[in-house]
Amino acid sequence: MDAYRDQYAQLFGDTSKVKVFAISVDPDTMLAAWAQEKSYPVTFLSDVGAVVGTKYGSIRALPSGVVLDNRTLFVIDPAGKIAHVMAPFREVDPTAYTELAEAVKRVSTKS
Repeated sequence: MDAYRDQYAQLFGDTSKVKVFAISVDPDTMLAAWAQEKSYPVTFLSDVGAVVGTKYGSIRALPSGVVLDNRTLFVIDPAGKIAHVMAPFREVDPTAYTELAEAVKRVSTKS
């Protein structure tokens, strides 16, 4: 996520048009503390019940009952609709940022 934070301005430029939400099953208090500590500019959303993650295929339940959450990013267009989903988001893979930048540009130019 540090690479994501460090590339945020380059990826998004005018952030008033497109938003990106990162959703995980972590509690909101933990996400807020983590985002503040690391100065992440992304909006983190908590899906403790795994409802959203299950709907979009980013949740895996193991036979043991443990729920695993892939990092998933949702690119939201100016109308508030999901325009692109990256599930899982491969934050250590440089090509993931290229794909994300292309998605943001595509969504930004449609508005």
